[in-house]
Formats: sequence, C-alpha cells, structure tokens
Amino acid sequence: MLGGYTLESTQSSRSSVFNQNRALASVVNANHCDAVSDPLPFTVKPIYWNTSQKEVKAIRNKVFVEEQGVPPELEWDGLDEHSYHVLAYAPDGTPIGTGRLLQDGHIGRVAVLMEWRGKGVGRALLNLLLVIANKMGNEEVKLHAQIRVVNFYKKHGFTRQGKEFMEAGIPHIAMKRKTADQTSWPASFVFSPLAPL
Repeated sequence: MLGGYTLESTQSSRSSVFNQNRALASVVNANHCDAVSDPLPFTVKPIYWNTSQKEVKAIRNKVFVEEQGVPPELEWDGLDEHSYHVLAYAPDGTPIGTGRLLQDGHIGRVAVLMEWRGKGVGRALLNLLLVIANKMGNEEVKLHAQIRVVNFYKKHGFTRQGKEFMEAGIPHIAMKRKTADQTSWPASFVFSPLAPL
C-alpha cells in the first residue's frame, strides 16, 4: 500500500497518467500574445513529470518555498508523479510558470515567476488545466486559493466554498467551478495534428 493505493493501482494509475499526458502533449502547443499591448509571447503546454520535474521544482521552490516560506516537506507532498502538469516557457525556452491537476480534479501549485506575473501567464496555465480537467472527465474542479489571489480565480468562474483556513501558514479558501464550458481548446492554442500510426 502506497499513499492509499495498492502497488497494482499505482502502476496502472502511473501508466494511465503517462498515456494521457503523452496524448495531450502531442496535441497542444500554445503561443499566447496579449493583443491589447505589446506582445509578450510565451508557450504553455502539458509536460511529463519524469522529464520536467527539475524545471517545475525550480519554479515552485522559488515561488512557494523561498518567496512565501512554505516548508519544503509541505510543498513536496508526493502527489506530483500521479498528476497532470503544465509548464509555461518564455520565448527563449526558459520555464516561467507551472501548475498541476490531481486526478480527482484538484488544481494546485499554480506558480509564476515574479517577473512574468500580471502578463497572462497564470491565466494561460489555468485555462489549460481547466481544459485538461474537462478532457479527463472531471465535470468540476476545486482548489485551495490563497486569499490574496481569490479575485484571480473569481474572474475565471470559481466560487468560494466554506470558511477561510490556514494551509502552510498562509490563509486559504476552498473554491470550485464546473468545466462544462471548457470542452474545446482555447482559441489561443495552436494545434498540431497527430502523426498517423
């Protein structure tokens, strides 16, 4: 038994996540530019934890552990290997943001490097996570929002649930939303057809 899973279901789950991530990665390539101001292009795409964990860890360590003081043992909760992940890249290929979706529809660990905040990166990460959640059969998603960013999530259709609580020493509130309006990839995403088998 490992984290509530038997070894067989963990292996099956790992294989399922790997196959689903491979299908998503081959379909999505997002080039986002803000049409209102000078374009700040960046790419957001699904990634494999086993090949991109170094980049994801660097961003989350910077944002959560260093900037916000989250203890490393809380940040690294053992759920990453069995989650869907997305990563945002600057035009030069530098990773600038990340987020994850647990198989139960819980979005979390959305983090954007300071110099890229307020430029649409968080929105693009969240939009891709919502589409992935819908495509994976989650009719509803939930998250624990830090109180200081509740309005960001409200703008994206999330509603508050219950009372504030402390998580990793930071005030949070539970939020949720349906994914029914996220049935197709956002218009800002460029599709590449799958290669024939």
